[in-house]
Amino acid sequence: MLTNSSILITGGTGSFGHAFIPMTLEKYNPSRLVIYSRDEMKQWEMAKLYGDDERVRFFIGDIRDKDRLKRALNGIDYVVHAAATKIVPTAEYNPFECIKTNINGAMNLIDACIDQGVKRVVALSTDKASSPANLYGATKLASDKLFIAGNSYSGGNNTRFSVVRYGNVMGSRGSVIPFFQSISETGSLPITDSRMTRFMITLEEGVDLVWTTFEDMQGGEIYVKKIPSMKVTDVATAIAPKAKQAIIGIRPGEKLHEQMIAPEDALYTYEYDEYYKILPAIYNWHLDPTRINNGKLVAENFTYSSDTNEEWMTIETLRDWIDTNRDKIGKV
Repeated sequence: MLTNSSILITGGTGSFGHAFIPMTLEKYNPSRLVIYSRDEMKQWEMAKLYGDDERVRFFIGDIRDKDRLKRALNGIDYVVHAAATKIVPTAEYNPFECIKTNINGAMNLIDACIDQGVKRVVALSTDKASSPANLYGATKLASDKLFIAGNSYSGGNNTRFSVVRYGNVMGSRGSVIPFFQSISETGSLPITDSRMTRFMITLEEGVDLVWTTFEDMQGGEIYVKKIPSMKVTDVATAIAPKAKQAIIGIRPGEKLHEQMIAPEDALYTYEYDEYYKILPAIYNWHLDPTRINNGKLVAENFTYSSDTNEEWMTIETLRDWIDTNRDKIGKV
């Protein structure tokens, strides 16, 4: 589907973009891959990685600017929406800015994609959008709802919107693994709560889920990758086994456990080999055989949470992953 196509990724200079762009260029050889973002320095640095590759284009712009989006989306077939204000404390202390980007920006993108006749759009979501406990999660829940409803706004041009949702991306810039590594020599690692658990997913797995979504989506689905969980104390032990673990308390807006599918979603959630799919409740789309596509309806009280997950990552597995990916951790 993506072969010889024209693709745009918003927020493309972030961690996801640094994985999605080279992997997609290699596997699908698109005719054009446009990185749309507002930081010219990050674009400048990324451009050095691709030299004279004519497939890779850079477009300075903000998703808050609908007119700029329309210009960038001219002739684009597929869009990956990765742009967001996503640091939980930043969102709590700058709520107006978070809403402008995560909600107003989503509305702008939906309108612009419909106006320009984009074929399919996949928006990246987060575990924090499920039963949100902070502003970031609340804005991403609103964003998810907007993209789902966008399928009924598109009318006859057949633009389709779906969402992918996953948890903590291992080794990404600003995440817990590079943070613990940066202070491991101090002999003490801060732990907000000894009970805390997190889902663990690699960037490569996130990219693969987006590819799968483009191929499978009919419009309005939320795709949730099956991934392992890990206790934060075990993450700390894997990185610095001799370090003291100092309990500092949960930060404002922080959850004890990550959740990607709430019990309220169970009535509309189907299980597949490698992922779950939450179907849209509006217009009875959750009853559509094409969207269900041989999925198995989960139990009525089902929830997908990092503390009750059936699959767990061991300390040894995480250490092996860190050893293999040491040069990449925290770089993007």
